Amino acid sequence: GRARAAAGLSCPTPPLSQGLNFLIPLLDRIRYVQSLKEIVINVPEQSAVTLDNVTLQIDGVLYLRVMDPYKASYGVEDPEYAVTQLAQTTMRSELGKLSLDRVFRERESLNANIVDAINQASDCWGIRCLRYEIKDIHVPPRVKESMQMQVEAERRKRATVLESEGTRESAINVAEGQKQAQILASEAEKAEQINKAAGEANAMLVRAKAKAEAIQLLAAALAQQHGSAAASLSVAEQYVSAFSKLAKDSNTVLLPTNTGDVTHMVAQALGIYTTLTKTQAVKTRDELPLAHEDPQPLSTEMLKAEQAASS
Repeated sequence: GRARAAAGLSCPTPPLSQGLNFLIPLLDRIRYVQSLKEIVINVPEQSAVTLDNVTLQIDGVLYLRVMDPYKASYGVEDPEYAVTQLAQTTMRSELGKLSLDRVFRERESLNANIVDAINQASDCWGIRCLRYEIKDIHVPPRVKESMQMQVEAERRKRATVLESEGTRESAINVAEGQKQAQILASEAEKAEQINKAAGEANAMLVRAKAKAEAIQLLAAALAQQHGSAAASLSVAEQYVSAFSKLAKDSNTVLLPTNTGDVTHMVAQALGIYTTLTKTQAVKTRDELPLAHEDPQPLSTEMLKAEQAASS
């Protein structure tokens, strides 16, 4: 609640305690009444100069409490006025240490410094400052315009930087995409060439195997009875087929002198075949051990074929 300080005519007496108190009329009277509640004081607007020589108009709100009523009554004449003046001078002193930009960024630290300075000076007054808050900061119109221009320039700068970074990221992404596309295309081409080579190799193997099987079948057929006659018939058919296709692909054709004699051409082809077969047979017989039986004489058809080939 409230603490009362009784004062005599000659010297101050100790403050009255809580409860029932008796005063002697005409000798004792209540001189000061101090409230122990938190007090809110508006600090008037004042001008202050910052570190970079900018004049500001600033005001605030001060929150304090009487901690010792005796000191608050007899330590200072007007405690509220004294604390208000101390807050104003401390504010001007603290603002002189900061630049304009730091004043807006460090308002909390500025308030804390003002509270500490007030508490150090008001300790002997029995008053303690709890908080100090800056309400408004007014800057000159020209400074305000320059600050707005600075803010706009900073925003344009950030926008330009962001746009350039976006362009760079876009170019990097496009280049990375092209790189990956080329890598994938080369890998696809490599796989295609490998598959094509494997397919061609398999096709060659299949054709070679088929040709080998055909040669084996042909050799088996020629080794059978009447194989020479069948070979003669096949050669004759191929000759007739080839003769029918003459002069279709080109105008220049080389023909033998006896083109119309099919029998002579067949006999000549069979003679070549017989000569090759005979040479192979001789090589095979030289490699094998000699047999006790005499070799059989050549057939009449084979002799005729050899004579036709020699002629």
